Amino acid sequence: MPASHPIYLDYNATTPILKEVADEMAPYLYQFFGNPSSAHPFGVETKLAVEKARRQVAAAINCQASEVIFTSGGTESNNYAIRGYALANQDKGRHIITSAIEHPAVTEVCRYLEGQGFTVTYLPVDIFGRVRLEDLQAALTPGTILVSIMHANNEVGTIQPIRELAAAAHQAGAVFHTDAAQTIGKLPVDVQDLGVDLLSIAGHKLYAPKGVGALFVRTGLKMGKLMYGANHESDRRPGTENVLEIVGLGKAAEIAQRDLSANQDHFKAMRDRLHDSLKAALPEGSFMLNGHPEQRLPNTLSLAFHLIEANTLLAEVGDRVAASAGAACHSDEIDLSDTLVAMQVPVDYAMGTVRFSVGRHTTAEEIDQAAAVMVKALRPLLPKSAAGQPAASPDLAAIKLTHFTAGLGCACKLRPQALEKVLASLPPSFDPNALVDAATHDDAAVYKVRDDLAVVQTVDFFTPIIDDPYAFGAISAANSLSDVYAMGATPIFALNIVGFPSNRLPLSVLGEILRGAQDKAQEAGIAILGGHTVDDNEPKFGLAVTGLVAPDKVIRNSTGQPGDALILTKPLGLGILTTALKRGLIGREIEQRLIEIMAGLNKTAAECMAAFPVNACTDITGFGLLGHLHEMTADAGVDARIDFEAVPIIPEARRMAEMDVVPGGTLNNLAYVAPHLDFDPALSRIDQLLLADAQTSGGLLISLPENQADPLLALLRDRGIQAARIGALTQPGEGRITVRK
Repeated sequence: MPASHPIYLDYNATTPILKEVADEMAPYLYQFFGNPSSAHPFGVETKLAVEKARRQVAAAINCQASEVIFTSGGTESNNYAIRGYALANQDKGRHIITSAIEHPAVTEVCRYLEGQGFTVTYLPVDIFGRVRLEDLQAALTPGTILVSIMHANNEVGTIQPIRELAAAAHQAGAVFHTDAAQTIGKLPVDVQDLGVDLLSIAGHKLYAPKGVGALFVRTGLKMGKLMYGANHESDRRPGTENVLEIVGLGKAAEIAQRDLSANQDHFKAMRDRLHDSLKAALPEGSFMLNGHPEQRLPNTLSLAFHLIEANTLLAEVGDRVAASAGAACHSDEIDLSDTLVAMQVPVDYAMGTVRFSVGRHTTAEEIDQAAAVMVKALRPLLPKSAAGQPAASPDLAAIKLTHFTAGLGCACKLRPQALEKVLASLPPSFDPNALVDAATHDDAAVYKVRDDLAVVQTVDFFTPIIDDPYAFGAISAANSLSDVYAMGATPIFALNIVGFPSNRLPLSVLGEILRGAQDKAQEAGIAILGGHTVDDNEPKFGLAVTGLVAPDKVIRNSTGQPGDALILTKPLGLGILTTALKRGLIGREIEQRLIEIMAGLNKTAAECMAAFPVNACTDITGFGLLGHLHEMTADAGVDARIDFEAVPIIPEARRMAEMDVVPGGTLNNLAYVAPHLDFDPALSRIDQLLLADAQTSGGLLISLPENQADPLLALLRDRGIQAARIGALTQPGEGRITVRK
């Protein structure tokens, strides 16, 4: 299976448009374009199409056509159902009931209403993810006006006893809403049989286009408006109708009803085939089923793999199998989905939750291929696996190193918020010969061995930032050496630090990583004399570097002076672009540019810096420009100014950030440093993220007297380094940073 066409097992996330649906839509893309509100023939044609689609949707859920309102999708349908009803009927009560496992399109609306004075009860679920009738009955009060419980859970597939829950709500005088985004076309959805008053539909979950949905509103319900304008959709949802996609939704609803029985049989067969294949191939106890064993969507298989990080697993197989994770593992915590938490799935299983969801187009051949891919990736990761031999694969070009780790490079550093808490609890250094220690945010430790000589020691390692093992080794080595250069020291030797999954990757990959590091060390004029290795589920590599410096020549990051100019020697955007690279969003040319930047030693910049009276220096890595500058200013007791337009940024990074391709480390950096920043109002959120981007093997940030800035810049540029003057240290202060346009 080519990397560009993985087996798609994520149909609960979205579905492709059926050809029948696209054919139905086509005339309304090219031929019939009139406004349905217009009285002339152009408008009549499209008005008839909208009403036909309304009847098709109504027939699929067994309601009157007049009870169907077209929306922009499931999220708007849920918003309109909950907000629209609650705000219009708050004179009857201000209590809402929902469950702990709802989609954010429900829970976030409920949280909003809590801020408006409503009370919301979030019902627990049992270990299968089902709401208990007795819990709902106990929560209902005379002031309860609305109950919202999803028809089936999007993560684990558990089907709720909607008929019984709705009856209980009605008995207490409350209206009942259900989010049926996942069930149309997979289960019978009959609003009369279910007894619901409001029901949400999302087009892109049933092979219709994205951006269209519907809401069933039982006749007689009083509903407010979310938006105001003309009286479209029976004066409930203003805005010219999205005829093209409404036509598609109508046709998809008709097909879903027509093919329901056949689809259910096919979905269940494919789902169970995958489950059975994994059970047969993997040791007993290596995974568990999430959700109800019987009362669940016929297409959904949520499996929790024991002591495996789901993101790491999916990163490895993502070019061959597309599925979804139920947890995100960070260096200081594991983020489990609300559904898994509510079901009380044990953390050592929940962290490895993967949701597979099959669809109309899934074939038995694809299921068998997907099972083989998953088994091959899982066996080495399982705690009881006997796979202790090195993996064998002679084709290094086919190995995508970044697919064997959940995170990238220095963006995987411990969150600065968490790191500060840990460091604050440690006792200070007591050794008088320690010239630089953890008391400041300097890049390395400096220890005086005699009056004219000090040893500089630093260590750095991280997960792959690039797929090519040789390039990864070179980049990691350059990054490790940078700390010594930033201190004004000269490296003399290094030691390797290796974490390597010998049961997942061939040892020849490790050989290439070490070769890349060795060549980079040779470029720096030093030798790598040894090191230490451990078996690890993720590849990690770095160096412990030793350097020498005269005690009076040490350059700290904490000794900048008011009036200093700030010079940056490499452009920003590396974290965003390497994230884009892992997702396959940028090409080979940009990849080579990234490798060139990250593998470039800061040696030349340090040599240029040594010829000037530099007051402070740091290198820009995982905490980003703003994070490292804040460390510099806070430790020195000075404020700073950044001139945004002067900061060098790789052009493609902005485009990726605008596409929301931003690593978690970058988001953490901005959140951490935000209290210490004053941004020009003209700067966008994208501008802010670029300045906080988590870099790997970034440039030096140099602070030196203003009158020395231009000569240093001239020397740097003469030596081939496109450095830039990006701001200044302004005045004594508490480390506040002003960023102006």
